[in-house]
Amino acid sequence: MAAAACEKRRPAPTPAAGPARAGAGAEAPGRALEGASEFLRQAGVTTMVREALLKLLEARPEEPVAFLADYFEKLVLSSPEAADGGGDPRGQPQRLARALWYVRLAHHSHRTAFNNNVSMAYECLGASGRRKKPGVNGRIYSELLRRICQDSEAPQEVTSPLLQRIQCRDHEAVPFDVFRYGVLTCFVLLEFVAKADTLYDVLDDGSGIADKRVCQAVLGTLEEALGASDFSVPIRYLEAGSKLGPDCLALAMDRALLERKLSTSMKREEFLKKAAVLFIAKVKPVD
Repeated sequence: MAAAACEKRRPAPTPAAGPARAGAGAEAPGRALEGASEFLRQAGVTTMVREALLKLLEARPEEPVAFLADYFEKLVLSSPEAADGGGDPRGQPQRLARALWYVRLAHHSHRTAFNNNVSMAYECLGASGRRKKPGVNGRIYSELLRRICQDSEAPQEVTSPLLQRIQCRDHEAVPFDVFRYGVLTCFVLLEFVAKADTLYDVLDDGSGIADKRVCQAVLGTLEEALGASDFSVPIRYLEAGSKLGPDCLALAMDRALLERKLSTSMKREEFLKKAAVLFIAKVKPVD
């Protein structure tokens, strides 16, 4: 009897959670994911990250993480809040640094990516902020070209004549076509000079000093190659130089050495300067 009484007083078991409650728990993470996705879309983060990854794939840098860090840092500097100081000279270094970063993202041989990046640099420099007339003026355009050349290993006496040829007056409005032409020409000159520097390493045979007869013969052969080409596009300078095969250069060097004349030496700086003069003579001045 006692056992039966205890059995009667035992509390009823708690019912197990039904399917409805389990379903509600499963729906909560789904709603959270949808909310997160909507937040990223409305904030523009999805598009921002996609563009960053596209830039990363275009540039293919050696340090992808550092590249992305620089990209987002420059993105902040070009935000509307930062652009409000566009008319303030204190904001110019930031815009100039960002434009310089853009034009260096892709090599000029990757034409689509390079053109897109130059366009982004142009828009960055032309951000109006509080100014009434947005656009790129000659002063900031010329400063960008100077910075491109300054940050390279090319000597200033080599790059200065080019800058004088393609720069604009400070007050002039610079159209995009002129802007792109100037930026591209600077990069092509720097690569041209770098190739000439490598060529001098062959001529001096490790001694640091090259025979002047040989240098002049090589420069003459290079001038012939440049003179036989159409240079409506700056990149064709490099294409012309690439046509100088080893046999052609070797023949010119052999002819120079066979001349029975006393010869002096030519230093690297003189050789690079003469090579750059051949390049700059073909550059169309900016009107």
